[in-house]
Amino acid sequence: MSKPSSRSIAARREADALLGRTQKREASFKLDQEREYESMVLKTARLRELRLAKEAAEKEAKASAPPAPRPAKPRRSRQT
Repeated sequence: MSKPSSRSIAARREADALLGRTQKREASFKLDQEREYESMVLKTARLRELRLAKEAAEKEAKASAPPAPRPAKPRRSRQT
């Protein structure tokens, strides 16, 4: 087997460095995406909780309010 030349060693080193930087960038990107997703999930859960609380309060207020009087139907005159 032949001994690798300094050119191929340098090329290999550069390729490894480039691969390492690319992998680090991808890992950082994935971590950012995961954080954004978790933030969105928390926000959605908080908004759902607020909406459900509002609906429950409205339902309770409607149940405790006296019923509105029914409007009287207008009388029709007889058609001849």
